[in-house]
Amino acid sequence: MNSFRTETDLLGDLQVPVNAYYGVQTQRAINNFKISNHKLSQYPVFIKSLAAVKLAAVETNYELGLINETIKDAISAACKDLLEGAYPDEFPIDMIQGGAGTSVNMNANEVIANIALEKMGYQKGDYQHCLPNDHVNLSQSTNDAYPTALKLALFQSSKQITDALEKLFFSLDRKANEFENVIKMGRTQLQDAVPMTLGQEFEAFAFTLKKEIPYLQEHAYQFLEINMGATAIGTGLNAPKGYAQLCTEKLAALLNEPVKLAENLVEATSDTSGFVAYAGAMKKLAVKLSKICNDLRLLSSGPRAGLYEINLPAKQPGSSIMPGKVNPVIPEVVNQVCFKIIGNELTVSLAAEAGQLQLNVMEPIIALTLFESIEILTNAINTLRVECIEGITANANHLRNEVYKSIGIVTALNPIIGYKNSTKIAKQALEENRSVYDLILEHNILTKEQLDTYLDPKNMLSSH
Repeated sequence: MNSFRTETDLLGDLQVPVNAYYGVQTQRAINNFKISNHKLSQYPVFIKSLAAVKLAAVETNYELGLINETIKDAISAACKDLLEGAYPDEFPIDMIQGGAGTSVNMNANEVIANIALEKMGYQKGDYQHCLPNDHVNLSQSTNDAYPTALKLALFQSSKQITDALEKLFFSLDRKANEFENVIKMGRTQLQDAVPMTLGQEFEAFAFTLKKEIPYLQEHAYQFLEINMGATAIGTGLNAPKGYAQLCTEKLAALLNEPVKLAENLVEATSDTSGFVAYAGAMKKLAVKLSKICNDLRLLSSGPRAGLYEINLPAKQPGSSIMPGKVNPVIPEVVNQVCFKIIGNELTVSLAAEAGQLQLNVMEPIIALTLFESIEILTNAINTLRVECIEGITANANHLRNEVYKSIGIVTALNPIIGYKNSTKIAKQALEENRSVYDLILEHNILTKEQLDTYLDPKNMLSSH
């Protein structure tokens, strides 16, 4: 039995697996782009967004009298199957491709057409009854359908990061409350500065990440401005009057999101700055996350010859040669993810800059890069929270002793014991390697009760 069927396109005949729902242009993409291990089938959110775009388009075309009810119903049913996650293996093309996303668009058109043909009682490839280009792609171009589907998929995916980030914020905030009375030395330029609490340190971690949630959301909402009806370059050629607005309204209703039509479709078709902005927002978050992980590694360093202020959960043996060594592997892996996010932002920026005239043909690498960044950054945030933050403990006694030994507490006590006494105590502590705490008591500057009261975090510190 012949396991292939023959299909024809601009370049001629090509064999396609007989059972495949994709067609000749998808097969050409399979043959042409053997670049990465990232296939469209691995991004179901993108496939569903493509299906949503095609569903809104066919319903609009039917309402405007451009397509008959039989074909409309079959295409609609096929799109709804894809929206429910059916036929995931029918999207085998590489995400990195030339053609500004034409292969992705045609993959969707061909799969939807062949599903529709079967629903109408015909064989796959019997396109005279339902054509990928003339029916599924009616009133569209890759240049409006592809970026619209991509933006909608990225908007949905972006919710993963903000959800994960919100959970991480609450986890850090709980640790801030847990450590609110644990006094420690704050540091500037890695040198002892003035006392603070471990709670204040973790509260700062929590707060700086909390600020990124609305920032990410603000940039994600830019993805809801689309260019459906722009067709090839934004002039709307081959799309009937009223199509752009009606199709946009149908997408908004279908997705229950405030999708809106771009004000200038020529500008919107060539502009990729929304992708750059979101990549930049992820980069900003990555820089903050990496700095926090650097701090966690420093604070947990030791345990005998480092800062030893906190204990990170032990996740695995740390060495093949040094018995007993446990490394901060979770902050380390998050650091590395953050490096990747920072590099990915450059990829998106370069791809956006490389666009020419009325279209940016580099959108496929933008798509893959942003999907990758969202996925690995979300996973890193969740891993940091579950495998590290929630299990952190404080070495409270060690921290208190370090404060009492530190010259830095003289600064905190200066308003109480005066500059002259503070200078005398600081100088003697440095020269004799003595504890400031002990010297204040020894010189009868304060009683132990008074000193302990002044050094109580509740009395000495304020988070304002």
